Amino acid sequence: MKLSEQVLAFPRRLLDDLGAFQGFSPDHSRYLDAIFGSGELKFVPREDAERDFTLKQLIPYVLMVRDGKTLFYVRGKKTGESRLQLKGSVGIGGHINPVDDSLFSNAKDGLRGFYDAAVEREVGEEISFGKALSKRVVGMINDDGTEVGRVHLGVVHLWVLGPGEVTKAEGAITQLEFLTAGEILSRKDVEVESWSRFCLAEMNKIEDPR
Repeated sequence: MKLSEQVLAFPRRLLDDLGAFQGFSPDHSRYLDAIFGSGELKFVPREDAERDFTLKQLIPYVLMVRDGKTLFYVRGKKTGESRLQLKGSVGIGGHINPVDDSLFSNAKDGLRGFYDAAVEREVGEEISFGKALSKRVVGMINDDGTEVGRVHLGVVHLWVLGPGEVTKAEGAITQLEFLTAGEILSRKDVEVESWSRFCLAEMNKIEDPR
């Protein structure tokens, strides 16, 4: 019998206590400090977490930008989440699994350091690129208006890339290209997932938060 995938999640009530929101929020420190400090992050079977609306799965969502354009791709048929297949996205990343638990003992900053190491691993599994000139967390995403969104909470990261080729490292990533936010949002040939639309609508503020 194949073991169920385990994913990192926390009780939905933590988000509600902090103030649930719809769409993009730049107030990432308040949410992440409370979630990481709660002692309630845990690994649960993904098949249960996808149906349990009392849980939120914590998902890194990495935006990669270069020269005013954002990396865009289409999720192929090999995407693990069938409800997102063939949708356009600007977010690289995914579920944090127990394989990342081995990183915890070596993390310099406790649970947050463990999370950051897991993000690096996840991105490396999906995309190959030269060098990131800077990396920072810029916000949170919540979408309670969709079945998928109700059980996930996104942590939005911004990575500014230097020169060099960017290629896919797994089959679920297709049609990679750098485009402006306007070019992506005006696409008629592919449906852009809600999390990406939330981020793209705020790209000016995300790239320059002053």
